[in-house]
Amino acid sequence: MSIHNNSLSQLALQKFKSNFWGVLSLGIVITIGLIAMFAYVLAPDDSQSANQMHLAIHSKKPGFKVTVLTVPSEVQSQQSWFSKAFFGDKNADSEIPISAYEVVGDHLVYTEFASDGLEGIVKEVALNKFPNNEYFPYIKERRFLFGTDKYGRDLLSRILIGSRISFFIGFVAVFISLIIGIFMGSIAGYFGGKIDAVIMWLINVTWSIPTLLLVIAITLTLGKGFWQVFIAVGLTMWVEVARVVRGQVIGVKEMQYVTAARALGYTDFRIISRHILPNIMAPIIVISAANFAAAILIESGLSFLGIGAQPPMPSWGGMIKDHYNYIILGKPYLALIPGVCIMVLVMAFMLIGNALRDALDVKS
Repeated sequence: MSIHNNSLSQLALQKFKSNFWGVLSLGIVITIGLIAMFAYVLAPDDSQSANQMHLAIHSKKPGFKVTVLTVPSEVQSQQSWFSKAFFGDKNADSEIPISAYEVVGDHLVYTEFASDGLEGIVKEVALNKFPNNEYFPYIKERRFLFGTDKYGRDLLSRILIGSRISFFIGFVAVFISLIIGIFMGSIAGYFGGKIDAVIMWLINVTWSIPTLLLVIAITLTLGKGFWQVFIAVGLTMWVEVARVVRGQVIGVKEMQYVTAARALGYTDFRIISRHILPNIMAPIIVISAANFAAAILIESGLSFLGIGAQPPMPSWGGMIKDHYNYIILGKPYLALIPGVCIMVLVMAFMLIGNALRDALDVKS
């Protein structure tokens, strides 16, 4: 019989791989992460924040098709490929949904699109507006796979770009909570006494304040905006990490290897950072996965209340806020699509947390 000398990390990885839902959820999270990173490359509307408005085609159903005329702007901003791919196109080209067009002399005459059987306004544009007077490349039929929102913007593009906020807030918030939580929890658990009492008092006071209320207060103090929400969410999630770290440190600091490290004259900082923390990372990893999901829900709630990411920057919570009344107006998909996206991402992180808990459980 062969003996396999596998390390604990290898055994945990094997257990995680055998968990179907954990692996599937990890694949979903990685896929959404790649979509968030390359959102402007994938989005049909690659303008900044996918904010091309066409009021004539507002609130159209998924799969709606229309002919769009693009009129080049005389002012073209110099922008690198990298900037376009990651921050959107800053072009000032005008996009006009049309229902018919023809060339009359040296002008292109077109009829603007109008829904509900109405007649569109007839307008014209000089052919010299187009390079080499060639207008064909600037008239294309566009399909809106997820339909359009109440401002006539491509909902699919807004969903793709909005995934950035919901996805990356987890990383920023968890990173902030880990820095503060591990520092406070390890000091409280290792030194004990009055230091532990003061830190636990601070933890209990912070814990007693409703999370959403505390986030709102911090957000209003820092101001409305993208990064302010990230910081506010991170500053409210450290207490959970601190409590877990404190409990683990209290149980580990009396172990023989810690006593041996003290006998060798190692400093407290080295004992905590080199000997204690590496041995209590399993529960920290599990709670971090749960905090990812919590951060996404908190950000969605803030955006729904109007104090999260500010327009025109898209966020899934903001999309629900803009269209929740359409649920009773016969167009529920405008609010359900971003809601389902939030649900899938949160559930994926929760399932990953459960799979990590099972994989890192040494008793099993």
